[in-house]
Amino acid sequence: MQPFAYRRASDENDAVAMAAARPGAAFVAGGTDFMQLWKAGVSAPGLVIDISRLPLDAVTVRPDGIAIGALARMSEVADHPAIRRDYRTIAEALLASASPQVRNVATIGGNLLQRTRCGYFRGTALPCNKRLPGSGCGAREGENRSHAIFGASDQCAATHPSDLAVALVALDATVRLRGVSGERVLPLEDFFLLPGEHPERETVLGDGELIIEIAVPRSAAASRSHYLKVRDRASFEFAVVSVAVALDAEDGLIRTARVAAGGVGTKPWRLRPCETSLAGARLGEAAFRQAAELAATGTKPLSRNGFKIELLKRTVLRALRDAGEVA
Repeated sequence: MQPFAYRRASDENDAVAMAAARPGAAFVAGGTDFMQLWKAGVSAPGLVIDISRLPLDAVTVRPDGIAIGALARMSEVADHPAIRRDYRTIAEALLASASPQVRNVATIGGNLLQRTRCGYFRGTALPCNKRLPGSGCGAREGENRSHAIFGASDQCAATHPSDLAVALVALDATVRLRGVSGERVLPLEDFFLLPGEHPERETVLGDGELIIEIAVPRSAAASRSHYLKVRDRASFEFAVVSVAVALDAEDGLIRTARVAAGGVGTKPWRLRPCETSLAGARLGEAAFRQAAELAATGTKPLSRNGFKIELLKRTVLRALRDAGEVA
């Protein structure tokens, strides 16, 4: 392990100022993913800034929606009465993540920033452009069963691992960031970057910039929503395919639909052809089947993950059925 300095931030401004002055510095709160990467040698920050005691852990119900502090624990958010009542898919996504022990420690901001579970990235013996730019992508011709069928480039095909991010994208969430130049708010969908030619850059965060809060707007679709995760084992496993759906329906007609998928994209992936198909359709099996058939539009599977195409269609169909039954 390389030598490093440790500092505890006294407030948000202190945190971003310290990080901006030391490029490559790392914020740490729960540390459930960060510590794994550090021990494996994938991450080696020269400065670690402890933000765990900043007052950013509140879940606040507002007239226009709900705000979740970046340092709120996953378990606390999943169990919050307003989340369980009005934002079902968020609670479902959180409860499908990790283990109860990890959820008791891990933060919302840390969950969104966790790094891919690609074995080429997590192990330092094989080439990975995300870990070491220019070294190559071992998954292109190697083991790629778990990799992306949407959004991959020649440089990287690793999937984004967060269940929560998929649910939040389906609910039109925004993220509030703070840096030395002030604050900015942007759609969470735009927070994550495609790998392109620079897979080492995964988000729009600048040096010293900190996630402050996630805001989810109040919506009729949030009450008719569902998160469905398909995985290789029943617990403590990342998604092979996951789907979050949110339907705004009235008098049997779907006014708007939001469908997002995980385990299949290099970032949480909006399934816009499904959404277009559902808008204006009558709530029911015929509309759900038609939308599900469009779920794989634009996919580019690799040599060993083509099975995800059919699995994605079936998962979308199941998720739509479950969401459609919620009154």
